[in-house]
Amino acid sequence: MIRVSELSKSFHDKKRGEVPALAGVSFEVNPGEIFGILGPNGAGKTTMMRLLATVLSPTAGTASIAGHDIGTDPAGVRSSIGFLSGDMGLYGRLTPREILRFFGQLGGLEKSTLERRIGEVTELLDLKSYSGTRIDKLSTGMRQRVAIARTIVHDPPVLILDEPSFGLDVPSARLIERFILEARDQGKCIVFSTHVMEEAEYLCDRIAVVHQGKLRIIGTMDELRAATGKTRLREIFLDLLGIEDIRLETRA
Repeated sequence: MIRVSELSKSFHDKKRGEVPALAGVSFEVNPGEIFGILGPNGAGKTTMMRLLATVLSPTAGTASIAGHDIGTDPAGVRSSIGFLSGDMGLYGRLTPREILRFFGQLGGLEKSTLERRIGEVTELLDLKSYSGTRIDKLSTGMRQRVAIARTIVHDPPVLILDEPSFGLDVPSARLIERFILEARDQGKCIVFSTHVMEEAEYLCDRIAVVHQGKLRIIGTMDELRAATGKTRLREIFLDLLGIEDIRLETRA
């Protein structure tokens, strides 16, 4: 469903010149798979996801999503994905229902199909009782649910989710986790980034670790354990970054 080949991106800085944000990354993601991307701040995770979503253009390399090339067929890519960025980008004066109707129309859904999808996604994300409330009156968790509902209202086969549970309390984060698992069970291809190691370990079929714009490793949890000799994902992650895991010991 997703094929990435030697994808690279550099940005121009007046003082430093060309600064590589992503360097020669290659991987594939299958339908019905949750593919997690981990990395420290500035590792290149968000750049990678924006390239896949055609928000940015690559410096070199390419990728295809559902058979559409990000360089030659960006419109085809956009019609095949749901992209949740770090910025929710919601209109405060609109209600969730109005936002879903607007983005569903942009996605080309006919009226009857759109109304059915609005009902489905508000039910799925427990938004029905808030669907008539203005966005600027909703909590952070509710806004994030609306952002995800907007991402999936056109029922795309591929989901690209940049830190979908960021800033959420435990109940809201659990709801998002359940949604991701259900989407996987429906055969959707899901790529998501997170800083929450427990979330990645619980959800992901495979995990990629990115550091300094380069792909350090890809594998299942068992494969990552075998490669590093570590057990927990936190330990594996720090080992791959060359950082010592410091444990605080309690005194009896």
